[in-house]
Amino acid sequence: MSRFGIFIILISIVCSCSKLDELTKFNIDYETEVTIPASTGISLPFDIFTPDTETNSESKFESNDTRKDLIESIKLTKLQLDITSPDDADFSFIESIEVYINAEGLDEILIAYKEDVSETASILDLDVTDIELKEYIKKDSYSLRLNTVTDETLGQDHEIDVNSTFYVDAKILGL
Repeated sequence: MSRFGIFIILISIVCSCSKLDELTKFNIDYETEVTIPASTGISLPFDIFTPDTETNSESKFESNDTRKDLIESIKLTKLQLDITSPDDADFSFIESIEVYINAEGLDEILIAYKEDVSETASILDLDVTDIELKEYIKKDSYSLRLNTVTDETLGQDHEIDVNSTFYVDAKILGL
């Protein structure tokens, strides 16, 4: 076989591996809710805890042709807050916010934040940290802690959806 033929075969193998590698990358979305209570103090940090979020990681990995032991990396790519109640509310009452993740047997770590919030919209996109989170998502569940500072007194409770997207890079059944 000529050198050109070997070169073509090698290029084909590399391209095939690249295409397979793309099949091992997918997103997992989670949603949970929190309530910021009315009459929360101004300029004082306070914590809001989400209920445990079931990861269902085994089935989510399986539906993407992989397993927990084949996960190479999981990182948060998006964390968005969406006020669902009251209808006319916006995020102008928040001065700053930090979001931490916690799972059984693991340390709590900062995953997203927003400083000097002046949003007059009902949706707030937070800045995400570039931290490895595979051990948290591989657990059965995780919880979030929102550390928030407000700059206004709230007259009523604010219901907020917390929407997160995690980018998963895994091997497809060992390939």
